[in-house]
Amino acid sequence: MFSTKRIKEVRLQNSMSQNDIAKILGVTRSSYAMWESNNNIIPLKRLISFADYFKLSIDYLFGSVNQSYQVKSGFDLELCSKRLKEFRKEKKLTQQQISMFLHIDQPTWSIYENGKSLIGTPFLYMICSKYHVSADYLLGKIDCPKYL
Repeated sequence: MFSTKRIKEVRLQNSMSQNDIAKILGVTRSSYAMWESNNNIIPLKRLISFADYFKLSIDYLFGSVNQSYQVKSGFDLELCSKRLKEFRKEKKLTQQQISMFLHIDQPTWSIYENGKSLIGTPFLYMICSKYHVSADYLLGKIDCPKYL
């Protein structure tokens, strides 16, 4: 599962407290502390905000790459849903197959593909880890490289 080791490293490298980061992300210090200690999963929107604040890639925070690279800030929900669907089809997976892999129901995956909700952090991480696809690409933060 996704390790939050890098978010702690980034915080410490920038001489910031958990409270400083919590304020930036608009959450309580205890919520942030739970994410940093891997006792709870950081929501993807908050992870994106963290990455944007420090100008880092999600792939770097996921540990998929050893150096960050320039990415667009924010994310594009419409483009993300389009890229998730394209990715699934490129891999010749049905919605049911990808849902089974992620241990979610098919309607939940459909919600992600239809742009009704942003994919969850653990699901994005599982897809990126198994298929070596860039999280930043899927989120619309970069246009290439697609695969790591």
